[in-house]
Amino acid sequence: MIFDWLYGVVSNDLAIDLGTATILTFVKGKGIVSSEPSVVAVHYDASGDKKILAVGKDAKEMVGRTPGNIVAIRPMKDGVIADFEVTEAMLRHFIQKAHHRTTLVRPRVLICVPSGITEVEKRAVRDSALAASAREVYLIEEPMAAAIGSGLPISEPSGSIIVDIGGGTTEVAVISLAGIVQAKSIRVAGDKMDEAIIQYMKRHYNLLIGESTAEFIKKEIGCACPIADEDNKILTVKGRDLSGGIPKTFTVEASAIYEAIKVPVQDIIEAVCTVLERTPPELSADIVDRGIMLSGGGALLTKLDVALHERTGLPVQVAHEPENAVVLGTGKVLEELDLLKEITIK
Repeated sequence: MIFDWLYGVVSNDLAIDLGTATILTFVKGKGIVSSEPSVVAVHYDASGDKKILAVGKDAKEMVGRTPGNIVAIRPMKDGVIADFEVTEAMLRHFIQKAHHRTTLVRPRVLICVPSGITEVEKRAVRDSALAASAREVYLIEEPMAAAIGSGLPISEPSGSIIVDIGGGTTEVAVISLAGIVQAKSIRVAGDKMDEAIIQYMKRHYNLLIGESTAEFIKKEIGCACPIADEDNKILTVKGRDLSGGIPKTFTVEASAIYEAIKVPVQDIIEAVCTVLERTPPELSADIVDRGIMLSGGGALLTKLDVALHERTGLPVQVAHEPENAVVLGTGKVLEELDLLKEITIK
């Protein structure tokens, strides 16, 4: 008991958005203290033993640039743990970083998980956090956290719809009375758009580009709607010419990137329509008035709100700081104990 009290004194509770692309950490009383890529650089020696070299930004810079014995790993895939051991090391790094490298740290941790997560995947998240020195672990579904972080009135007896587009998953949910009434989680989000751009560049430009370049292209000139000639931006990119095998500089048009990401964008829009079709009529009436809220890094894709409005006819708005909505919502739950008990999942 005395040890639990002592750990509580030196440890501030944490909220973690354990994303496929980015991990964000929120410390109770301080706010967001870190936002870094969910990447870990691992060194393998001759015997095959692992050694963690870098985590977060430092590891992301190594992606595609490492020698054979060093691998940059993304331990989260499609919003869930793909590599248990590396995820544990990554969580321990961020927990200690949030507490200024103090080793005598055992905070309570609230972690976001996709709404479609299985029992096995839930247990993997809990076990990883406990192994990384968490004292207690609570889980909250991402769309619920995103709705709170976006300022939606989740406790009212009226319907709100949230669309959270992350790196690995897109979460669509209708929320009323602090509960999820209807939800759909699809493993199509920012990463699938990046993959689509890589494949498009291979097929149409005979050019091989890496994940970081694809992400850069998406952010700079990616668009969810057809592009008029006068708005057709041009971007210079670098990669490897597949025919000659030599580095090459190429220009790509925004209209080409629209074609590249058209399929994953349509998949996301169809997921929203599916949830709307299954929503009870009384809540549908509320949604007509309130509209659709977009959150997550994917919400920043140019004209995604326009494409969604054209398909549904509903008003669409993007949350303030959409990429931080999930962790801000999780942090708010952490600071309100009554809400924590009401909406966390077992």
